[in-house]
Amino acid sequence: MPLPALRRRLRQALGRWLFRLTPDRGETTLHRRRIFILPTRSGLLYAAALVVMLLGAINYDLALGHALTFLLAGMGMAAMVHTFRNLEGLQLASGAVLPVFAGESARLPLQLRHGRQDDRRAIDVLVAGEIRAQGDVAGGNSTTLSVPFPAPRRGRHPLPRLTLACVYPLGLFRAWAYYQPAQTHLVYPCPLNSPLPPARATAGSSEQPGEGGQEDFSGLRPRQPADPLRHIAWKAAARDAGDRPLPVKQFSGGSAQELWLAWADLPPRIGWEDGLSHLTGWVLAAEQQGLHYGLDLPGITIAPAHGPAHQQRCLEALALYPGAPGAPQPEDERP
Repeated sequence: MPLPALRRRLRQALGRWLFRLTPDRGETTLHRRRIFILPTRSGLLYAAALVVMLLGAINYDLALGHALTFLLAGMGMAAMVHTFRNLEGLQLASGAVLPVFAGESARLPLQLRHGRQDDRRAIDVLVAGEIRAQGDVAGGNSTTLSVPFPAPRRGRHPLPRLTLACVYPLGLFRAWAYYQPAQTHLVYPCPLNSPLPPARATAGSSEQPGEGGQEDFSGLRPRQPADPLRHIAWKAAARDAGDRPLPVKQFSGGSAQELWLAWADLPPRIGWEDGLSHLTGWVLAAEQQGLHYGLDLPGITIAPAHGPAHQQRCLEALALYPGAPGAPQPEDERP
């Protein structure tokens, strides 16, 4: 095994043993072996001041100086115990993270609770060293914090490691513990807005809401980018005086219109991630306009439909693509 890989594996093993970095499944309790505590900068200055006071009391043989020094030292030790106990026994549980688009911030619901009657105050939740949420837990109750974290790339990713920390009550010591949720979260490609490809007429297809053939007039609906200009009801548009979208004549009977969102309809030599982002924008636009649409990718075909479940299925396929055997790699470009 190469030396860099061996060092990395040894460092990961040391981290798992020392900092308990194994994924936490279900409800997790912060027991004393998971909590670390060190003096803060203020705590170090406090200790240095106590040393100076003690040396002065010894030098000048001041009984009250000794009493004051040891009183302040006792207060510091009591603060250390309270800081440690502010995290000890805290029970953590993470909820499901809703999918987001690349570049947005995902939010992790984190529940904090404990069964004792004393309150837990000023608990910070950090992601990558930055404070993302802060809250208190009343005695015998629970609280739920929404912890935001960045989601820069599409795909399914593990949740980030959280650090729970506090300096309560005096700020002389900092106690912290690590929490690694075992769940994963889904990130869709970042959508790019572009005109939808033209719809395709398919004879014998079932009628869908908002679609129709070319025989019997059945009403008007707002114009969609894929509609031909000859279907616009110009007289009705003139009466609206431009206050609403252009109305389009809707027909029933004949052949239905199906919108296929296909990789072949993208501009030539488009980058791989840009192409998936364009398809994501098409999916959102088609669903918003109530179209009956399908997704056609190399190795993956999703039949036309519409609705929230269909939209989620298409977005998930784009987020996890390439996942099918023989699919192009992300760094490849379409010839």
